[in-house]
Amino acid sequence: MTETVTVALPADRTATTEHPPVLDVVIPVYNEEADLGRCVRRLHTHLRAGFPFPARITIADNASTDATLAVAEALAGDLDGVRVTHLDRKGRGRALRTVWENSDARVVAYMDVDLSTDLNALLPLVAPLVSGHSDLAIGTRLAGASRVVRGLQREVISRCYNLILRTSLRTRFSDAQCGFKAMRTEVARRLLPLVEDGEWFFDTELLVLAERAGLRIHEVPVDWIDDPDSRVDILDTARKDLLGVWRVGRGLASGALPVEELRRAIGREPLVPGVPLGMVGQLVRFAVIGVLSTAAYLVLYLLLQPVTGPQGANFAALLLTAVGNTAANRAWTFGVRGSTGMAAHQFQGLLIFALGLALTSGSLFALHHGAPGAPIALEVVVLVLANLLATLSRFVGLRWVFRHAGARPTTTGGTL
Repeated sequence: MTETVTVALPADRTATTEHPPVLDVVIPVYNEEADLGRCVRRLHTHLRAGFPFPARITIADNASTDATLAVAEALAGDLDGVRVTHLDRKGRGRALRTVWENSDARVVAYMDVDLSTDLNALLPLVAPLVSGHSDLAIGTRLAGASRVVRGLQREVISRCYNLILRTSLRTRFSDAQCGFKAMRTEVARRLLPLVEDGEWFFDTELLVLAERAGLRIHEVPVDWIDDPDSRVDILDTARKDLLGVWRVGRGLASGALPVEELRRAIGREPLVPGVPLGMVGQLVRFAVIGVLSTAAYLVLYLLLQPVTGPQGANFAALLLTAVGNTAANRAWTFGVRGSTGMAAHQFQGLLIFALGLALTSGSLFALHHGAPGAPIALEVVVLVLANLLATLSRFVGLRWVFRHAGARPTTTGGTL
């Protein structure tokens, strides 16, 4: 579908053309004729009353069917530094993409039309981007310093959604859906072509890609009063968000999303060459996989031991779980995607498996030599202790196997 976009510029066209603003604040709207004027005038007053950076307000009308567009055009005619963009399709993400990609400002931002966020948070949001310290900035309602007034239902949904993101996509930002975000425009132009969603999941997808690319995300605790007249369909939005999480997670796991290329183009290099970032995070993920692998190993051992004997059961159970363990750590702990190098990684993982086999088999041999006829329960205890030692050796070994997972070529790009 061909999209129609029209723009009404402020009265002072020469100043806007010759001196682009530092900040472009987008207000995406759909059928907001009642509140639009009051909210835009309030924001305009705030920006003109001591805000240190030249700023523009862009009202992005998403195919409104009421008088929203007429109200927006009247505001653009009355107020300096206000313009209007009209799209013939709905979608907050689609509106933001349209304005941000074409903005001439150094920093682009957006906030909800109801101005639920205290405007005193706007300068802390934007300043780290203007200085170049950070690449994106988000308001968070979930920080300890935030003050939030909203219903229990929305509070629970918000916290559950962000928990899902942390567990499924390994995100570290705290509040994906707060309607108060900003980004350096040059970063936006790199990220936006990779963002598929044009509706409410747009924010989450953008942040996940930015985080995976190694960009710095600045978080600002906000004071937030929820709009009781919000017309967002919570159930439909939640359904689409979960589908979006599945799509992005599948794209990251399969390597379909070019995160590595994006990181090389605009991300940050590891602090130490050849050492992947986030060793603490690696330890946590390795431990989770290790617990699951150990549980699977014990189940297989108990099933096979009556048939093959202790040594045969140990060998088969350890081999099967080692292959799965290497694959899981390759993708989840060390972030290596795609099939390149997979065979070599599995081979090196099997060499580490041999060490684990020597530890566990040696433990069994020592047990049976010192205590012939030891019960299976004692065998399990000895094997668990031997596996703990083998697991430590395995982590050190896998960090060596995937030692170049965080390294980036130094001749194919740099930071913006």
